[in-house]
Formats: sequence, C-alpha cells, structure tokens
Amino acid sequence: MAFDIEMIKKVYGTMAERVDKARELVGRPLTLSEKILYSHLWEGNPTQAFSRGKDYVDFAPDRVACQDATAQMALLQFMHAGKKTVAVPTTVHCDHLIQAKVGATTDLAVANSQSKEVFDFLSSVSNKYGIGFWKPGSGIIHQIVLENYAFPGGMMIGTDSHTVNAGGLGMLAIGVGGADAVDVMSGMSWELKFPKLIGVKLTGKLNGWTAPKDVILKVADILTVKGGTGAIVEYFGEGATNMSCTGKGTICNMGAEIGATTSTFGYDDSMRRYLAATDRQDIVDAADKVADYLTGDAEVYANPEKYFDQVIEINLSELEPHINGPFTPDRGTPVSKMKAEAVANGWPLKIEWGLIGSCTNSSYEDMARAASIVEQAVAHGITPKAEFGINPGSEQIRYTIERDGIIATFEKMGTKVFTNACGPCIGQWDRAGADKQEKNTIVHSFNRNFSKRADGNPNTHAFVTSPEMVAALAISGDLTFNPITDFLINDNGEEVKLNPPHGDELPKRGFDVEDAGFQAPAVDGSNVQVAVSPTSDRLQLLAPFDAWDGKNITGAKLLIKAFGKCTTDHISMAGPWLRFRGHLDNISNNMLIGAVNAYNQEANKVKNQITGAYDAVPAVARAYKAAGVPSIVVGDHNYGEGSSREHAAMEPRFLGVKAVLVKSFARIHETNLKKQGMLALTFANEADYDKIQENDTINFLDLTEFAPGKPLSLEFVHADGSKDVILANHTYNDSQIGWYVAGSALNLIAAGKA
Repeated sequence: MAFDIEMIKKVYGTMAERVDKARELVGRPLTLSEKILYSHLWEGNPTQAFSRGKDYVDFAPDRVACQDATAQMALLQFMHAGKKTVAVPTTVHCDHLIQAKVGATTDLAVANSQSKEVFDFLSSVSNKYGIGFWKPGSGIIHQIVLENYAFPGGMMIGTDSHTVNAGGLGMLAIGVGGADAVDVMSGMSWELKFPKLIGVKLTGKLNGWTAPKDVILKVADILTVKGGTGAIVEYFGEGATNMSCTGKGTICNMGAEIGATTSTFGYDDSMRRYLAATDRQDIVDAADKVADYLTGDAEVYANPEKYFDQVIEINLSELEPHINGPFTPDRGTPVSKMKAEAVANGWPLKIEWGLIGSCTNSSYEDMARAASIVEQAVAHGITPKAEFGINPGSEQIRYTIERDGIIATFEKMGTKVFTNACGPCIGQWDRAGADKQEKNTIVHSFNRNFSKRADGNPNTHAFVTSPEMVAALAISGDLTFNPITDFLINDNGEEVKLNPPHGDELPKRGFDVEDAGFQAPAVDGSNVQVAVSPTSDRLQLLAPFDAWDGKNITGAKLLIKAFGKCTTDHISMAGPWLRFRGHLDNISNNMLIGAVNAYNQEANKVKNQITGAYDAVPAVARAYKAAGVPSIVVGDHNYGEGSSREHAAMEPRFLGVKAVLVKSFARIHETNLKKQGMLALTFANEADYDKIQENDTINFLDLTEFAPGKPLSLEFVHADGSKDVILANHTYNDSQIGWYVAGSALNLIAAGKA
C-alpha cells in the first residue's frame, strides 16, 4: 500500500473540477504541466489564467523531500518556525554523507561513525516534527521517492536539484532551497514564476545500444545548460509511451542540467506497471479514475507548436548513444564521432574508471542492462581495462539485484559495489591517486561532470553516458571504442563483438527487501528532545540575519569578479565540505574558493582592499565583515548553475556580502539569494561587466526606492577617482522585497508575518 494514500486520493478528488475550470479560463486545451499547476494553486479552484514567464503564483505542493546534506540547514531553519509538526508529508534521506572508498559494508560503517552526530540530529528532528526518516544505506533520495512517494499528477518540492527525477512518474517535482521547503513544511504557500513550456516529441523506439539516457544527453546538447531556465519540459509521443518508467525518471532527472524548472511525462502503462511492482496498486486504481487529467489533452500533442513555447522532436529509432563532456553535461558527442572529437581536443583516451549509479541511473533496469554487457565480457574471457564501480539506488534495488545474481555478475569482473548512496556523483569518493592531479579520463552514468566534482582532481576528464555504455567503455578502456562497430580482443587474442544490452524493465520475481531503512516518526513528538552541542563543528544553531536598515549601501568593496562558469560547486564545494553542511560558520570557509578571479585567472586568490594583499576569498570576506565593510560579488552567465544548495547563498550572506551582480542567474540560486535577504541583480547592459575594476568601491544610489520592476543604480568608484554608474535589473516582487526588508524570508515566518 502506498504512503499517504488518502492525501493522493484527495488530490485526485479535486483535479477534474480544477482542471476543467482552468481550461475554461485559459480558453484552450491544456498541457499536462498546466493541469498539474492549475490543480495545485494555493487558492484552490483557479480564478484567472496566468502568463508564462511573467506571473508569480502561489502553489500548494503535496509533499517535501530533503537529503541529509541540505536537510541539516533546512531543519535548523524549520526549528525557528515555531511549528509542532510539518504541515505536509515530508521525508529526510541520508545519502550524501557516505564516502565511497573500499566497498559498501566498510564505507557505511565509517559514515555511521564519522557522521553519527548529524544522523542522530536528523533522526531526532524528524521524529519530533512528524517527518519520515530514511537511514544511511537505505538509498538515494530520488530513487526512494520514485519507489515510494511519487505519483502521477502530484506536485512536490525537494531540497535537491534532482528532485525532478519524480517526473518519471508523472509528477511536477521541483528542486528548491531549504528556505522554500521550510515555507511548505510550515503550512505556507510556495511561490514560483509560472513557467514557460518546452515540448519534446519522441517518435520511434529505442533500440540496440541506445538508452533513455541518450534522450536527455541529446536534449542537453540542443538546449545547453541554461536553455531550459524558467521552463517545464514535457515529453510526449509514441517514443515516450514505449519507454520504461525508470527510463523516464532518468530523462527528467537530468533536466536539472539544462536549468529546467522540472520535466514530466503523461500517465501511461509503464507507470501503471511500475506502481504495481512497487506495491502501489492502490495509486493505479485511484489514478485510472482521472487518467484523462493525468496527461496532456490530445489536441496539444497533435499540434504541439500551438501550445508550447518551444518544441523539439527526436526520433528514437535514429538516435545514437551519446557521450557528453568533459567538464560540462551539455557537450554532446554521438559515439560514432567520439574518436575524432577526442583526438582533435587532446582528451586522454585511456579510461581509468567506469562508474554506474547515482540518482540518475541506479534502477533495476539500469543494473540489469549494464550487467548483460559485463556477462558477455566474462563469458568471452575479456579482462576489463578500467576499474569499475556501482552504486545501487536503494536497499530494495540492492537486495533484489543480489537475489537475481546481478551483483554476482558484476563481481566476476572485479567490480566494487559501493553503498546505496550518492558517492562519487557528488564528490564523495576517496579515489586513490586523485591528489596527484594527473590528467585522466573516467566515464560515468551520473548527471554532472563539472571540474573536480567526482574526485577533486581538476584534470579528471569526466564523461556522462548510459550505464550500458559505461560498462562497454570501461571494459575496453578506450574512450574511442564504439561497441556498435568495434571489436575487443580477449585474453586469448581473439576478436570479440559485444551484442547490444538487454535487461528486464522490472524484476520477474518482483522487488524484495528485508529492511528498507525507513523510520516512521513518533505519533506525538512533543517530548522528543533535539540537542545541538555548542562546541560541535558539524552542527550550529542559526541566528537570524539582520534586517535591512532602510538605507543605501555605501562604501562596499568588490570581493570577487568571477570569470566564466561559476556553479554552486564553485561557490560552495561538496566533497569533503559536506561534513560542515549543518554549521554555517565552518562551511563558509569554502565560499567561492572554486571561482576564478577575473583579474588574475586564479581561484581563491583575491585582493583585500584594506591591506592591499591577496588572500583566500573567505579570509578577505571575513576581514571586510570584521571591519564593518560591506562587499559585493560580480559574476558571468548562469551564475549558480547546478545544485539547489542554499549554502551558496547563506555563506555570502553570513560573511557580509550584500549583493550578487551577474549577467544571468540559474533559477534556484536566484531564489535562494532572495530568500536569505540578499540582492540578486543582473546587468541591464552585460557589457558593463567589463567596466568593473579590481579596486572598486560601490555605492547604491537608489536602494531606498527599491520596488518591483524598477532597476537599481550602482556607482562604481575606481581607484583613480573616476566613476561608472551601472544599471542593475532585478525580478523582485512585493513579497520578495519584504524578505529583503526583514533580513530573510525565515525572519518573516518566525515573526508570524509570512
């Protein structure tokens, strides 16, 4: 039986009335995305049509999910809200704080010892406030959500950018910062600018070596890492219905890599099969009663150009396997062209590691198809040329693939089976030799491949591809290997051709597990004590940020002018820094240490205008803060791309940064800055980026007139006394300006004014 089935039935009970009313107001057929949006309005039944990309709208999500790294700060904030219990079903998942090194058993034991304080804190807070808690080793948040909580037509938010994975079951699942989650957990509305819509029509059928992963790798190549910003991507067509539910999840998962608000698919038989297989036939029974409301209207899919802001068409029958990278997930290369690309660009051809797993590709089907390649290699006497590791997506997946012999197949090739956790995908990988920073290549089935992300080595060229392609490439040890056309040489010197992968969509004997790792909360948590040691270096109770004093910011110093790509990994690194995610002071020591200074092209080396010396970014920020000098950060395009981590906004706020001025923002990061009481500004004229000099002092000229739609004027005073006045745009509405005035959105909640 499904979790929260009565809540799900309630959603379905109002859907028809709300969607019918929305269709009447909009005056045309509706996409699936619009049906879910209009059926989840905070006000209930819709009373007006909204403009895509313009109107801010209040929504009522059905549930919230948090992973352990971001849950710490989210729950520390929730403790300030003064609520006795969460207002909507909420879960916490311990998947980020487990490092991959030796293997599952040893690595999990080490994590349980090293992070015991954090896990105990999350367990007790969850127990107190009515939150479902998934223990370390239970699995990766998004796989567990897909297996247990996602449902067609629902809306959820999660404190991880890959919350969008639940779109594989027909949800609108959206990644947010912890402050947004606190709003919903506190029983308040959640605000989102009504998204634009991108339609992706899938024709034909996947075959041979091509996998669902190749669909999103192709879409990323088309749209780039910012092409989906402010939009929902909705997939439809015969190609969509011909695909497995977990394959759909993979595609939606990597929608985060194109900046999309979320991605989704219409309700179909693959979802029915998956729900039934995961013991949720009761959802199927309820969903079937409103099935027409759980997919786009037929007229929409027949004439998509009339209803979507942009339409992409992909013929799956002609789609080639893709290998995207290095250093960015949107650089797509079809396997047939990889040899020429790799040689021309000087990429290391020898593959050192192949890694399968992460929230993107860790399903039963993924593991089965990859194992079918490994099985062939073992049968033909081929010794793999690269090391190989897997992360099952959940304990249910791990237990089932062990029962069905899939793990044994992997182990015949010397594969390391890591914990059911994120591991190398988020930098939680103690890779031997990475500290030497040698130039090398790895291939993985993860979602992101930014510099240093997997192993901390800036010279690791990481390429993203499907699990089956990872297996083939790892076995060959050669980035230029094309399994469709090329042969391998076995240990006897014989030529061997790999057959295309195969694997069951769902286990023939059903899923099985002894202990899934779930801890239900206390019925009444009022007597549960949550203790945080004042001497802890892992956890720190939060103090509210100061409210705005109502005056113009003057005498501010330029902290850093970031050059080029500046993701949340650059602003607040993961990896070993994850251990400080619950301690704002300690985690702030990683603030912007990965960003490249435009003036010297070096990372973590900026000028302290007080002393004239160069120092680490956090050190300079702390010096300014101690001296009572405000500072600002300047950046390039798509600033804050990547994770939903709000630490990338909280750290600058904590260290005295007053504003971030960039050419453009990634959606989640812009919202996170606003929530924390920061000024998130964009250049009205992007060329003004070049006018900003290293020794500038900045004065705001009209912040006292801060208002929706009114640009702000900033005076940049250069070292020689000359000045440039730069116009900065913003997207603040009245309520968001209220967050700024109060010092943060949380301050309003705590004061009972939100």
